[in-house]
Amino acid sequence: MEILAYSAVELSAAIKEGKVTAVEAMEAVLAQIDERENTVNAYVTIDREQARKAAAITQEKIEKGELTGLLAGVPVAIKDNLCTEKMRTTCSSRILENFVPTFSAEAVINLQKAGAVMIGKTNMDEFAMGSTTETSAYGVTRNPWNINHVPGGSSGGSAAAVAAKECYFALGSDTGGSIRQPASFCGVVGMKPTYGTVSRYGLIAYGSSLDQIGPLTKNVTDCAAVLEVIASHDPKDTTSIKRKDTNFTAALVDDVRGMRIGIPRDYFEEGIDVEVKDAVLAAAKVLAAEGAIVEEFDLSLVPYAIPTYYTIAAAEASSNLERFDGIKYGYRAASFEGLHDMYKKTRSEGFGAEVKRRIMLGSFVLSSGYYDAYYLKALKVKAMIKKAFDEAFVKYDLILSPVAPTTAPKLGESLLDPLKMYLGDIYTISVNLAGLPGISLPCGTDSKGLPIGLQLIADSFQEKKLIQAAYTYEQVCNKEMR
Repeated sequence: MEILAYSAVELSAAIKEGKVTAVEAMEAVLAQIDERENTVNAYVTIDREQARKAAAITQEKIEKGELTGLLAGVPVAIKDNLCTEKMRTTCSSRILENFVPTFSAEAVINLQKAGAVMIGKTNMDEFAMGSTTETSAYGVTRNPWNINHVPGGSSGGSAAAVAAKECYFALGSDTGGSIRQPASFCGVVGMKPTYGTVSRYGLIAYGSSLDQIGPLTKNVTDCAAVLEVIASHDPKDTTSIKRKDTNFTAALVDDVRGMRIGIPRDYFEEGIDVEVKDAVLAAAKVLAAEGAIVEEFDLSLVPYAIPTYYTIAAAEASSNLERFDGIKYGYRAASFEGLHDMYKKTRSEGFGAEVKRRIMLGSFVLSSGYYDAYYLKALKVKAMIKKAFDEAFVKYDLILSPVAPTTAPKLGESLLDPLKMYLGDIYTISVNLAGLPGISLPCGTDSKGLPIGLQLIADSFQEKKLIQAAYTYEQVCNKEMR
């Protein structure tokens, strides 16, 4: 098998069997980056020297039997809002252009302990604010399927890197669909775990009550393996949860007989592209043919999800981004008069337009006289959305839906109308508001040859059901391709 054709789990197995080395795998990835990166622009930072050294050390440990896990020796890309010790972490923003952390995110540490080898940091929408990876201060990332289209966002660099074979898997973060939507647009698998499953320590926060780290991979098997490694209780993160059921690879079972799957009618009415609708409903028929019980139902409060999400996320963002003021780290304006002028000029020059827009929106909804009318009301609706999902999961094991109303738009289209870009998150944001797990996996292509994604949503801590259903669907598709 050609070395880049391996999945992450297949590559690690091949390394342990002596068919290939971790060094050869890293060299293959770096050569692919040299070939594709000028057009795709999936990375912000690549440390070739350190990547080669780490691959050689990892190979020695594998040969000595010190590393035996499913990801040992596998090159990985990390989204640029996850802190990495001694490697630049920018959040794709000018305000952090020279920031080098003194520590690594817990999820990154867990991967390194498992023997995964870091290549570098992937491009993203600035501070994870966007759905296209066009708001980055370091240039747009392009969709490997068609470079005139966006890869999605905010984890677009991670998704594009996996799709372009510039890594074997990647980490992203998901605040309102930022893993699942780019996974859909780039034809890869992406999962947002239950809130608290993966430590947020070392993740530069956007919306603290919504953010969750997760994998972007070539297939469902890799997704389960990566999630198994990065899921851990972390006392450094007060929202981290102790879980006993993190053996996610045990859920790689080709069987959905008797599984109850609900399809929200609300998600298939206005605004959805016909080709996306047909592909997702065809995927539902595949699961039904495999023995799942599939039926439609009404999921209430869908129209309120977007205003609720953007009120809460912007409010939390305005608070989280106060720390970037030019004092302790990051960019500082070259000339200023006094402290307040330094704050103003640093933030004006350091932040991009979309980040400023959300800071202003968040500051407004938290301001005196508007807190009760907007932010407090949004928190109440958030609780109602969680209740609606709780009621749905009394009857269903999983909910099946599209990931996005359309396939990947052309570059430049979304930025012309930010509100339209926000509306593109309609199917993903409720998962974050309710703290639920969700997975995106490919279910076809449209007439332009762009990937279409299928989303499966489960109740809290039911990732194994997601993995089992996704794996079953993937196996059926693989058989049909053969």
